[in-house]
Amino acid sequence: MSPMNIRIATLALCSSLLLTACGGDDDMATFELTVTNITSAQPFSPLTAIAAADDFQIFRLAEPASEALEQIAEGGDNSFLLASTEGDERVFATASGMGALMPGMSETLTLSLPVEDLDNAYLSAVTMLVNTNDAITAVHDISLSSLAMGESHRVMARAYDAGTEANSEAQGSIPGPADGGEGFNAERDDTGSVRVHPGVISMAGGKADSVLSEVHRFDNPVAVFSLTRIE
Repeated sequence: MSPMNIRIATLALCSSLLLTACGGDDDMATFELTVTNITSAQPFSPLTAIAAADDFQIFRLAEPASEALEQIAEGGDNSFLLASTEGDERVFATASGMGALMPGMSETLTLSLPVEDLDNAYLSAVTMLVNTNDAITAVHDISLSSLAMGESHRVMARAYDAGTEANSEAQGSIPGPADGGEGFNAERDDTGSVRVHPGVISMAGGKADSVLSEVHRFDNPVAVFSLTRIE
């Protein structure tokens, strides 16, 4: 082969590789999820974000919490929920926060999934309010296909009660820094279903044996979730 033919063949190969790479990028959709803790004294456990088909639910209101959700709601441990998504064909992408998210702080997670899955892809995310017995905040069923490039969707999220542990606020029952007590306990002694959280009472509110003070009380909303399509 002549030097000129070698050069032409090399250029053709490089062009082919570049087109293949570009095609691969075009086949993926990427989203950024930013959560902001807007409570006064309720750190959040590591955030869990899941992009999945519409029949995948982290929880349903008025139904019992799964053990994976209970692990988050009582102890802030998201490893069981993440493990439960492995091998599940309904799940397209997952992401986890790096650690506790303190009041007033924000964290951004990135999720990428094939464009071909977007039509039936929905975002859910959940985290624990750690100075409680079993409170969580969450978003669910946010359609990913509805977001154009650069478009954002913002949700002011409320707190939910997982219904797995009584809201005793008692010493030794809360894993956060207000108490440093027990996290997950397999025994369930509450309503048995997920519902909107009524809020904590605290000692200042008249619960004499509560380890929580007035600063740990919260009104809804407790978090801001902002989802943006970046690719």
